[in-house]
Amino acid sequence: MPVVHAFVQAQEDLRALAGTVAPAHVWARPGGAASIAFHVRHIAGATDRLLTYARGETLDDAQKAAMRGEGDDAEPRPELSALVEATVASLDLALAQVKRTTSADLLVDRKLGRAQLPTNVLGLLFHAAEHATRHAGQAVTTAKILSA
Repeated sequence: MPVVHAFVQAQEDLRALAGTVAPAHVWARPGGAASIAFHVRHIAGATDRLLTYARGETLDDAQKAAMRGEGDDAEPRPELSALVEATVASLDLALAQVKRTTSADLLVDRKLGRAQLPTNVLGLLFHAAEHATRHAGQAVTTAKILSA
């Protein structure tokens, strides 16, 4: 349940954020920090990658390309509402995967990333949820800094 609660909280935070950020702030990088747009994109991408590993799969070329593009701020820049909508949808897919995960699956060994770090399904689910909430919080904080 903590994984589900974290994903749902991230969705709620992102939806609330989408209606409060001035368009000029979405891609701003105050003090060189990551933009709000980066954080929102990264939630979707990182969650997808971590849950791919949780399924025992490897990343495909599209996932690798998306990872490289998360920080891309070239024109045309999507509006925050579109980025949030895509990320909320990705978290819906994550929630569906969590729902399909059985208790017997949780301690199944998995490998993470190029380094093939040892972990298990539970560790990957928890990390994905924690990671999503951390970046949602960073997006909210960046928005507050920029609006001050």
